[in-house]
Amino acid sequence: MKIAIIETGLPPEDIRADFISYPEMFKQLIGLATQDVEFETFSFCHHEFMPNDIPDIKAYNGFLITGSPAGVYEDWPWMQPLFTFIQEAAKANKPLIGVCFGHQAIAQALGGEVIKSPKGWGIGRHHYNFVHKPEWMNTDAEGFSLSVSHQDQVVALPANAQLIALSDFCELAAVYYPDAPALTFQGHPEFSDEYAAALYNIRRGTKFDSDMVDEALISLKDTKEDNANVAQWMWAFLQAKAN
Repeated sequence: MKIAIIETGLPPEDIRADFISYPEMFKQLIGLATQDVEFETFSFCHHEFMPNDIPDIKAYNGFLITGSPAGVYEDWPWMQPLFTFIQEAAKANKPLIGVCFGHQAIAQALGGEVIKSPKGWGIGRHHYNFVHKPEWMNTDAEGFSLSVSHQDQVVALPANAQLIALSDFCELAAVYYPDAPALTFQGHPEFSDEYAAALYNIRRGTKFDSDMVDEALISLKDTKEDNANVAQWMWAFLQAKAN
């Protein structure tokens, strides 16, 4: 199977040299479920974005959109081309996976709504409860836990989208789009605990107050992430929907 990764963000400059890129994190994540995937990365998140940076929809079995510090409501030169690409991939019935910003971008492109949430930033490990499980998921789990870092949230879903999971902080946290098809998560299954902790710490005293960071770090120590389970669900989705 051939998957194109759409890179829409970079790790913060202060820790970029200490960690792999987001596309490499996703390669490792999917590798927890299968080695039967060939990846190619297309970087959208640079100022010299050009039309030839967009993957050929016909050349891939599916697409994965990464996280980003950008908001879907911001006027970056690559934002509208990304929305158009999502719409065209959906029309071609090519499976899409989106995480954090990718979750939001797919919702926005297909007719949903994303805002900067009045709830503010969510960081640390969050637990999500299932409200619906597509048949291809094949899981007995009642929920899952992921590291998070976001203040934007999807607040309205496109028509025919199915809510999969929610939390008290994020009511539209995982979504399945049977018509697109697409599978999206607000949390970060690609984050290691080491990366999440570094991300929170470099924002201590700027975006996050110290008490908030301390609580987030405790949550990483006290709860287990379900990254491997999410990788299995992503792979099951791709197997069920790829063409």
